[in-house]
Amino acid sequence: MGTALVYHEDMTATRLLWDDPECEIECPERLAAALEGLRHCGLEQRCLRLSACEASEEELGLVHSSDFVALVRKTQAMTKGELQALSKQFDAVYFHPDTFHCARLAVGATLQLVDAVLTGVVHNGFALVRPPGHHSQRAAANGFCVFNNVAIAAKYAKQKHGLHRILIVDWDIHHGQGIQYIFEDDPSVLYFSWHRYEHGRFWPFLRESDADANGQGQGRGFTVNLPWNQVGMGNADYLAAFLHVLLPLAFEFNPELVLVSAGFDSAIGDPEMRATPECFAHLTQMLQVLAGGRICFVLEGGYHLESLAQSVCMVVQTLLGDPAPLLPGPMAPCQSALESIQSVREVQAPHWKSLQQDVSPVLSPITHSPEQRSLALIPEGTTCKAVGTALSPLLDRLGLRPTPPVRTAVALTLTSAALALPPDVLHQDGLPLREETEVCVRLHESLAQDEALAAIGKLLCLLDGILDGQVSSGIAATPATVAVATLDVVIQRCLSHGAQRLLCVALGQLDQPLKLADDGGVNRVTCMCMCPWCSLPGRRILWLNIRGKEAATWSMFHISTPLPGTTGGFLSCILGLVLPLAYGFQPDLVLVALGPAHGLQAPQAALLTAMLQGPAGGRVLALVEEEATPQLVRTLAHVLHGEAPPCLGSFLMASPEDIQALMYLKAQLKPQWKLL
Repeated sequence: MGTALVYHEDMTATRLLWDDPECEIECPERLAAALEGLRHCGLEQRCLRLSACEASEEELGLVHSSDFVALVRKTQAMTKGELQALSKQFDAVYFHPDTFHCARLAVGATLQLVDAVLTGVVHNGFALVRPPGHHSQRAAANGFCVFNNVAIAAKYAKQKHGLHRILIVDWDIHHGQGIQYIFEDDPSVLYFSWHRYEHGRFWPFLRESDADANGQGQGRGFTVNLPWNQVGMGNADYLAAFLHVLLPLAFEFNPELVLVSAGFDSAIGDPEMRATPECFAHLTQMLQVLAGGRICFVLEGGYHLESLAQSVCMVVQTLLGDPAPLLPGPMAPCQSALESIQSVREVQAPHWKSLQQDVSPVLSPITHSPEQRSLALIPEGTTCKAVGTALSPLLDRLGLRPTPPVRTAVALTLTSAALALPPDVLHQDGLPLREETEVCVRLHESLAQDEALAAIGKLLCLLDGILDGQVSSGIAATPATVAVATLDVVIQRCLSHGAQRLLCVALGQLDQPLKLADDGGVNRVTCMCMCPWCSLPGRRILWLNIRGKEAATWSMFHISTPLPGTTGGFLSCILGLVLPLAYGFQPDLVLVALGPAHGLQAPQAALLTAMLQGPAGGRVLALVEEEATPQLVRTLAHVLHGEAPPCLGSFLMASPEDIQALMYLKAQLKPQWKLL
């Protein structure tokens, strides 16, 4: 079980045979750049490599008419003049004698990936294909696309594997109108597309690319168009779109498979866009919590070779389970993006309970910051063979974070075998010097007993491994009677070992931060909320308690919210409050503290923990009570180790009280936290 990479070198065979400035950017060097990037970063070697096979004409017929398939088949014997004449009959398309072969390979690669994921051969995968597919329609090629790879894959998954709910996420910068047309009346396929629209002034210049085009008949509400009406969308805009539109609908839809039309012309380097390659790692990680982690990426656009290669590497690295790198730049969506998001929510609200909970983004007059980076363009005319040489120094600057040697470690009283943890989870048995542990706990008499001291020692060893980059994430147990004292020791250890920003998500009876005494002559002045950390330089602690009976903001860095009682309320809390705060804060480490009477079921705790891995680059430490159920500990270990969290169950709307609490907090916090 792992990640599949599906590819065939024959897909580099087609290229433009005449002068056409509009079509020349869809070149074989695109695939060469992506594959060379994966090899250079050591990612291809970690994947299960599958060689693509041609799709059958019967499989093509799941979407395309027999006449259109026959027409493309005939291009194999056409002269250059005939190919050029045929190409002019379509919009932004060129044909080549190898087009039929390459396009069938592209579909075949996509179907092989779907088979591998749905039969359990792999968890997920990426099909590196060309020509792309999302613009192609039943009887027409369009926008470099010949056969609609992803649409055929969705039909195939329904027919061969009996699926009933498929989510298609199209993050190419051009609207995938072909997919929309094919599924616009089908409620079994939820199609989400963001795209440059600019009030209809950007290709493909279609009225049905706007937000109010949301499907036909039984499929109304299952087409979700998010039109970008301003250029320059960046990381914060894309995160806001996921948190406030896509993910609420996706959780309610509860897909059995996620297909991603992965176009990287939405990244920096292609005209007018500012999202960095790192952003796609975070978007991927968010999608991995859906459909039991069954997710297939299929290459669409992306024409800046360096940006394309970097973005593909980021996605594949995340699929392999590596931590997502920290996101650069401020987390403040622009006004135009928020207006588009709000318009989509208004259009879709009648069709989705998750949007009827009336917790929408708060508009604020934020403008874009300058570009976070500039990318060197690989010269036009660079051959496939030379692409690797040109890319190598550029990829060296990408800065992929080294993967910690240990993915997940635990400091527990029960053994990993007794808990049925993944076999390569490290069981922390080492202890620091007793004197060192005693120094750390000297302010807490309750921790001075031998048993508590031993537990704290294991916990500190695990924490040090995370802070030193040797361990990515972990779980530690602590007696319920000393949970607050233990949390305080952990926080102080983090701050003294170089953590600049620490996010603490506390659940249960942990909402009274300790007022620390004088420590070695250093007087910690407390703020009005009686939290000693809020006064530390740079606001180093963000404390979020999920338990209280009412919503409260003692400061912008000390927040309390009730634990919602329904799936809809819980998801709104995570997507609408916790993650916007976390991404805005950009912590070095996240502490998830499940204290006494925390009230979370194992699937809820797993989802919260899994999604908090993104903002901190995978560095999450979950603190649980020693009395915690083996099921809870086992579930947390599996999600920290890369598995998808269990389904939350049927979607139930948030209560009026939970909605009111969330709206109150958003209103209070919006001056500081723009992703809300």
